[in-house]
Amino acid sequence: MRVLDPKGKQVGKYQASYTVKAGEQDLHTFQLKNPQLWSPDKPQLYTVQLTVKSGADTFVRTEKVGFRHIEFVEKGPFKLNSQRLLLRGTHRHEDHAGVVAAMTEPMIRQEMRMMKEMGVNFIRLGHYQQSHIVLQQCDSLGIVVWEEIPWCRGGLGGKIYQEQGRRMLTNMVQQHYNHPSVIIWGLGNENDWPGDFPEFNKEKIRTYMKELNALSHQLDPARYTAIRRCDFCKDIVDVYSPSIWAGWYRGVYTDYKEVSEKEFQGVKRFLHVEWGGDSHAGRHSENPDNALAKISSAQRADERAGDASLFGGSARVSKDGDWSETYLCNLVDWHLKEQETMPWLSGTAYWPFKDFSTPVRPDNPVPYMNQKGVVERDFTKKEAYYVFQSYWTTKPMARIYGHSWPVRWGDKGKQKMIKVYSNCEQAELFVNGKSYGVKKRNSQDFPAAGLHWTVPFVGGQNQVRVVARQGKQTVQDEISFRYQTQKWDKPTRLTLEKTGEADGLTTVEVKLFDAQGVQCLDAANWVHFSLAGAGKLHDDLGTSSGSRKVQAYNGRAIIRLEAQAGKTAVAAQSPGLETVLLTL
Repeated sequence: MRVLDPKGKQVGKYQASYTVKAGEQDLHTFQLKNPQLWSPDKPQLYTVQLTVKSGADTFVRTEKVGFRHIEFVEKGPFKLNSQRLLLRGTHRHEDHAGVVAAMTEPMIRQEMRMMKEMGVNFIRLGHYQQSHIVLQQCDSLGIVVWEEIPWCRGGLGGKIYQEQGRRMLTNMVQQHYNHPSVIIWGLGNENDWPGDFPEFNKEKIRTYMKELNALSHQLDPARYTAIRRCDFCKDIVDVYSPSIWAGWYRGVYTDYKEVSEKEFQGVKRFLHVEWGGDSHAGRHSENPDNALAKISSAQRADERAGDASLFGGSARVSKDGDWSETYLCNLVDWHLKEQETMPWLSGTAYWPFKDFSTPVRPDNPVPYMNQKGVVERDFTKKEAYYVFQSYWTTKPMARIYGHSWPVRWGDKGKQKMIKVYSNCEQAELFVNGKSYGVKKRNSQDFPAAGLHWTVPFVGGQNQVRVVARQGKQTVQDEISFRYQTQKWDKPTRLTLEKTGEADGLTTVEVKLFDAQGVQCLDAANWVHFSLAGAGKLHDDLGTSSGSRKVQAYNGRAIIRLEAQAGKTAVAAQSPGLETVLLTL
């Protein structure tokens, strides 16, 4: 048996002969002086290597371990190795375009790298034990983990159900005990949500929660327990996360800090997991906050039964908003701005990192998809990804908002806002070759941390470029878009054309126009693609560009397909409009 330090130097060795016995056997304890500590910035990992020989047979097992100290301060922040660490997190589901839960190891690794590159140092694995590959990636990349059992919603089942929960908790803790990244064992999620079982008994739920909490501490005295959204059990676990969805299911996003501080006062240790909003990738808005005018800030900013529905109930952005990337960026921007001024905050986790499939959302712009991710289901980054990056990373970056917004609109000569998300000290904006000045970054100057300019566009094509500076380093970004000043009426016809070909796939795009031939840039009509003849639509991917049925984004929608020249025809339909056909 050997122990190697993070550089591969042997720091411990033990060798002995044993008579094999049934059951577990304690072989040896190593003592390390002044171990190098594991952290998100320096994920130092030691190697424990066990070699077992019996006659001519040899078995070798290698495992990575790390050393760190964790503390959720009562009525205070989180500390790692005695230093405050603001947990900057997200969530992960095992789900991906084309493969659903059968993600390959390269896919998992890519997903975890993308999270780290966004600036994530914390992840909640919702809502079930996940692959050891995920935990290994968190160990090596430096991402602390809340991992939980799948006691999710529905109250409490019977004896078999409860025994399964105990068994899952035991297996999770024992299998993942050695991962330094794990700091929390999650015991449940939304267990105050009735309906899955004939009985909903709060006292029985509390009794079972106490049992799980005691079992977790028996199996692992060094880590914390936590649940999300079950107020009548919040006193049982070590760390509690209430439901706060300011600006989406309830309330407005400017209420976020006030609501969070109030919830913080009511628990021993507070951690806010699950916040955010849906966005339809490729949909942008010139007036993204319009829906907020309908919503009372007196609403408690939680989530209640029916709030996820697109129909009925009180006014809320989740129902009445435009589901634009523009709105989501504003919501995220405000939350991250406020988190920098909350010294008592242990951290938060955005829900989720990636769009994922769900049977309960058939009416979403991409049907049966939860679209709250900052990347699409195929890893395509939405604009919100760069908002997080601008607050959470140190490698110089700059991103002009609107890379997937080909046509902006407004009155001729009207001043329009351009936002740049960057972590650099300052940035200079150029529009159509003219400088509109240098601005300094200030995280409290909303939106875009002060890197926003109000400038005129010319009718037709416009070129925008930014040069951002951090010390002696500079980074640049640029976009091009058309500015439309013509007004439009309701859509009356569709067009369908081929717009690209790459990697054996043809891209076709449908657009919506009014009776005068003006593109309807706020049109969100349903579009249904179909194919006849040879070839194959790349649909059922759960993305805005990979769905047979999808809502338009700014009066357009695309899909990709495999085509054979002269043998493939693709059609586009929209309710109430004439079908269009394109032969390739």
